[in-house]
Amino acid sequence: MSNLQTIELKHPLPAGTFPETCTALGFFDGVHRGHEEVIKRAVAAADEKGMTPAVMTFFPHPKEVLRNAEAEYLTTLEDKKERLEMLGVEILYLVQFDTSFASLTPQQFVDRFIIDLNIKHVVAGFDYTYGHKGKGTMDSFPFHARGLVETTTVEAFRECDEKISSTAVRTALKNGEINKVSHYLGRHYTVKGKVVQGEKRGRTIGFPTANVEPPLKVLLPSAGVYAVMVEKGNETYCGVANIGVKPTFHQDSTEKTLEVYFLDFSEDIYGEVLKVEFIERLRGETKFASVEELISQIDRDVENARSVLRDS
Repeated sequence: MSNLQTIELKHPLPAGTFPETCTALGFFDGVHRGHEEVIKRAVAAADEKGMTPAVMTFFPHPKEVLRNAEAEYLTTLEDKKERLEMLGVEILYLVQFDTSFASLTPQQFVDRFIIDLNIKHVVAGFDYTYGHKGKGTMDSFPFHARGLVETTTVEAFRECDEKISSTAVRTALKNGEINKVSHYLGRHYTVKGKVVQGEKRGRTIGFPTANVEPPLKVLLPSAGVYAVMVEKGNETYCGVANIGVKPTFHQDSTEKTLEVYFLDFSEDIYGEVLKVEFIERLRGETKFASVEELISQIDRDVENARSVLRDS
């Protein structure tokens, strides 16, 4: 049972009584190592001050509302909540990001969504902005808070002069740099999805696969073949995942699919939810001249995956 209390909010904020909190502010997509630093600072400050550790985030992504552009999410809300709870957060303020909320001035945001929520200490990244057109910054926050809220600003999280950000994670995923993604996140990238009916072509060539339907708008790694670990219920299995359009069989398809071949497991699991954890990219997607060539390559992929997963 989750210990994280989720409080859904929207503008205008209803009247209510809220506990004193130290709250981390941000969208926190992916909850990467930079995000974790912000959240851990808030949890530590809350513990020191005897307050409740909290996070305020927003949904949907602002660009979906302000630019009518489709967002590519690194984490679902469910996964984000799970990660926040693991980091010690007790309250999640989930604010509905709409045009009404986006039109608040920086002062209105601080008055209504910080002071009125009884938030006594705010922790955010150096680049956090708030209010209409993001005109409020962490430099201006003390002015808008009028001495009623303490602030902690966390500088960019860098390693080897490289800033770790959600954009950097997305770029690495799209480039197939799965090891870099794991480094940025501090854990392996995962995608949860239900097993749905596929073409069943894999079983005709000796490699039956589970066709996993990822959540809407969640970003898949680039097309290719990956060594993966798969959680099914309380069990974990080794596997090989293929992401792509299967060019050996499809000439013009552009719709990417996620298929998983279990190395040592073969049961009917339609309708079950799998958690696919990407360990290492084995190769890119290739169009083969024949089905026989494809089968030979899959045999090699399986052996490579066994080696990778044995050593990981």
